[in-house]
Amino acid sequence: MCKSPGPELIIGIRNLAGLEACYRYADAVYFSTDKLSLRAKAKEITLESLEDFVSEVRGRGLKAYLAVNSTVDEARLDEVEDVVSAAIKAGVDAIIAWDPAVILKARKAGLRVHISTQANITNHETAEFYRTLGAERIVFSRELSLRDIRQIRQQTEVEVETFIHGAMCMAVSGRCHLSAYVLGKSGNCGECTQPCRWEWELHGENGLVMESRGKYLLSAKDLCMIGHVPELIEAGIDAFKVEGRLRDPGYLETVSRCYREAIDACKEGSYTCEKADAWRAELASVYNRGFSTGFYFGVPGLEGFSPEKGMNASEKKRRAAGVVENYYPKQQAAAVRLLEEGLAVGDEILVEGNTTYLKQQVRSLMKKGISLQKAEKGDEIGLAVDGEVRKNDRIFII
Repeated sequence: MCKSPGPELIIGIRNLAGLEACYRYADAVYFSTDKLSLRAKAKEITLESLEDFVSEVRGRGLKAYLAVNSTVDEARLDEVEDVVSAAIKAGVDAIIAWDPAVILKARKAGLRVHISTQANITNHETAEFYRTLGAERIVFSRELSLRDIRQIRQQTEVEVETFIHGAMCMAVSGRCHLSAYVLGKSGNCGECTQPCRWEWELHGENGLVMESRGKYLLSAKDLCMIGHVPELIEAGIDAFKVEGRLRDPGYLETVSRCYREAIDACKEGSYTCEKADAWRAELASVYNRGFSTGFYFGVPGLEGFSPEKGMNASEKKRRAAGVVENYYPKQQAAAVRLLEEGLAVGDEILVEGNTTYLKQQVRSLMKKGISLQKAEKGDEIGLAVDGEVRKNDRIFII
């Protein structure tokens, strides 16, 4: 049982839909633009739209942290100036960086700086070094144990942040060259193709294929610390970070809600193992690769990998149903084309797009003016919706 004040809960998002999904539970969000990010696929936020996006974050009462954490070569130094200028104009609360060029330019411009996990901070002297550069917070290396974190925390005044949920890298964080070697797409420049999630075969020197428990030989399980929130708080960690900038809003809602409830339960002294088991079951219902506690309680062995399953170990998977063709606000209805699957009254659905996140039950279906209890794949229907949706939003059965 824990009664300590709760840490800041920070959720990774890529667009307004992700913000809509998690803002009721998060204290802050982190995100990137189309420049100098380790998530090059997350391009919905641009330097031009950054100010408006930060305004949306602030309007929901959250802090806004901008990740500027890719490798910066000589040719990209001008981009640093552009990003820092845009961050100042937008009024972000801090940038997350590790390259000294980015840190120095940000501090010179008056921006708060949090040191990215890419810096692989593993001791208190390194933490203090970044503090002397003006960093207000450091994000620890994922390879630290909880004991290490406690020891470092006791010897530094800088705020500390750790990842508590989400994808783990099979290599030392931020130092994987497999994608660059195999396909020429550098993970350190935001272009990781995730070959560690592919099927592989292990060959011996004699050319024989070695037997193994599965073919996903390099696929690390996701980190999940929902069962250890009291220990994390008692270690003096100031901020909990959830990885998942490329995951869907439904995932972000579930994960942020479960950790918010766990943190609040610690504040109230009502955290129990039974509650943790229930939260873990909910977390297992959304996208995951199986769960482990990473390096928190020692270096993981085979139990930290998931060789039998590929990208998603969740038994409960959402199913694509169709796409929004139009939205009629006066009627509170959407024109929908059912491309993949039919819908029935009573189905739980999710309407999702770059700026849309709406979860509801199907309560009314219409086809050519006739009310239906069930619509089939291929039908064009009218669907009553509980909020604003947009053309090309996707509809999923959950």
